[in-house]
Amino acid sequence: MQNNYYFLRQLTKQIETKIVGLKLMECFSQEKDELVLGFAAARGKKKNYKEFFIKAVVFPDFSCLYFTDQFERAKKNSVDLFDQLMDFEVVGVRQFLNERCFAINFEQGYSLVFKMYGNRANIILFQHDEVIDLFNSRIVADKNLRISTLDRPIDQSHEAFLAQNQDYRKLFPTFGKVVNAYLEEAPVTWQSIQEVVYTLDNPCYYIIRWEHQLHLSLLPFGEIVQEFQEPIEAINAFYVSYNKVSSLDREKVEILRKLTKEKKQTELYLKDAYQRLEAIDSTVKNEEIGHILMANLHQIPERAEKVELFDFYRDHNIVIKLKPELSPQKNAENFYRKAKNEKIEIEKVMENIESREELLRSLNLHIENIEKAEHLKALRNYLKANKLVKNASQVLSYKELFKRFEVEGFEILVGRNAKNNDLLTQQYAYKEDLWLHARDAQGSHVVVKYKAGKKIPNSVKESAASLAAYYSKRRNETLAPVILTQKKFVRKTKDLAEGQVIVEKEEVVMVEPKLP
Repeated sequence: MQNNYYFLRQLTKQIETKIVGLKLMECFSQEKDELVLGFAAARGKKKNYKEFFIKAVVFPDFSCLYFTDQFERAKKNSVDLFDQLMDFEVVGVRQFLNERCFAINFEQGYSLVFKMYGNRANIILFQHDEVIDLFNSRIVADKNLRISTLDRPIDQSHEAFLAQNQDYRKLFPTFGKVVNAYLEEAPVTWQSIQEVVYTLDNPCYYIIRWEHQLHLSLLPFGEIVQEFQEPIEAINAFYVSYNKVSSLDREKVEILRKLTKEKKQTELYLKDAYQRLEAIDSTVKNEEIGHILMANLHQIPERAEKVELFDFYRDHNIVIKLKPELSPQKNAENFYRKAKNEKIEIEKVMENIESREELLRSLNLHIENIEKAEHLKALRNYLKANKLVKNASQVLSYKELFKRFEVEGFEILVGRNAKNNDLLTQQYAYKEDLWLHARDAQGSHVVVKYKAGKKIPNSVKESAASLAAYYSKRRNETLAPVILTQKKFVRKTKDLAEGQVIVEKEEVVMVEPKLP
């Protein structure tokens, strides 16, 4: 949550009190994906007056800020950056509305925007509304950003909440995983949402351990490790704590997160399976209806759409829907056939329940043993012995590499991230496959696999387009534009970043973002 919108909103207020009126005296990088900015009121011969430093790390798997009054620059392997800003005074700090980014504004219309977007984090230099330079030049799409479009106004009124069928996530996409988990511990109501928003706007700051990992939180959730009153103090402590985590802890976190996710999925499956059995058990059995029909064939008129007969199993009358085109006896046979399928379904559900319960027991045991591991070698031996890690040389099936859906017999593959998108499009898609992507938005590549001699129906195209919109930044829109083309019209050049392609001969459709 160190990059959560609500935390950044508090953090930027305090940053502003520290640096407004100071000048940028240093801006350099001495490690990959790390930028240091040094501010001061005036230059001195040995030491600048009233110094304040911001260190920003924007690694693909971790981005964070750190603040200090002292910073020793390495004598080697450091390079000056953003020279245009040297000796310019800070005139303000701006937090963008409903976005995980903020700007330090300088004289002459310059702004340094900190875009804290997870694996797409970057630091971007603007003059007025134009991009001048990028810290991470690999994120080519950032060259097209405009400061004037970074604010994201969202109607967060009670009326909008009702209009969205009380789906609060559409109104508050800025909450993030920790806030959502905190909120969903009890039934979510408009009042509980407002209480959480109030707490986020008037917070204390916590370092917590949740889902086996350290988080910076504005809510007292999970295992509270430390508590703070100021945002800079909190993020500094979080940064230090995060970097102290050992290799053993990091490997534990990685595998425990996977096992915990699988455990939750297994528990949900079991819950649905038991509900299915309960629903079958609570209704009149198809076999019983067949017996009732056979016992009363003489009372059933020909071509009847329904009939009311005495249910001798429950000692009251029952209304039975019939197929008018079938005779009474054929209708009874139809219910017997359904009963046979029902028995097969129950047997299959019971079989799956048994195997999933065994899997759940196994997962719980693995989680318990991994949490107890005290040495890295012992952990790795346990993972290897129990086949909980894949051999790096093992070739994964495409069904494991991508999200997979099937619609009307056509296979649809969805990329998981930028690198995975490239893998899907460049190695697993063929020239006749249909290729889709949300228009003018970051998102997954989607491929509908071509079947020889069969035209892809419009209904399948629409389902694939809805998937492309759902797995993109347009997920919360009512209707979203999606581009479609054959894979042979999609190409990638060496200068493009991961996940970026050039598309020719595209068609655009408007669809509702949703799963099939």
